[in-house]
Amino acid sequence: MERGEPGLLRTDPVPEAGEDAAATINATETLSEEEQEELRRELAKVEEEIQTLSQVLAAKEKHLAEIKRKLGINSLQELKQNIAKGWQDVTATPVYKRTSETLSQAGQKASAAFASVGSVITKKLEDVKNSPTFKSFEEKVENLKASREVNRVFVLYSLVWVNYSNHYLFLK
Repeated sequence: MERGEPGLLRTDPVPEAGEDAAATINATETLSEEEQEELRRELAKVEEEIQTLSQVLAAKEKHLAEIKRKLGINSLQELKQNIAKGWQDVTATPVYKRTSETLSQAGQKASAAFASVGSVITKKLEDVKNSPTFKSFEEKVENLKASREVNRVFVLYSLVWVNYSNHYLFLK
């Protein structure tokens, strides 16, 4: 494949930002004095344009900051606006919409599954409650509870009787 063929990447080195373009010229390429002078003039012109553009950019940034100050826009408000705009951009993408729909469907399925599990557990608890073993246990607990109530009443009456007896004896 040839180097000049369209659609292919260039393989010759491209100067990095700030790199001297003259350093990338092959040593075998020789320029005439006239060509070198023309390139120097072009270089000076490009450097001057870069300097001018930098000054214009700095002036525009200063003007922007002044307008924002007058409008009361601070960095926090800008950040909030940028985040809101970014979120709006994200939610408008087809990928987000598909993901949101998928998660919504998954949530509905999970909700249905939990409801199903809940009803199964409820039924099992009802089955246990209606079983003879549980009924027998429930009766024993009720009997124990009732006997404790009777014991409490007996103890209470005993205390009242003792108190009454003692009080009666002191009055004699």
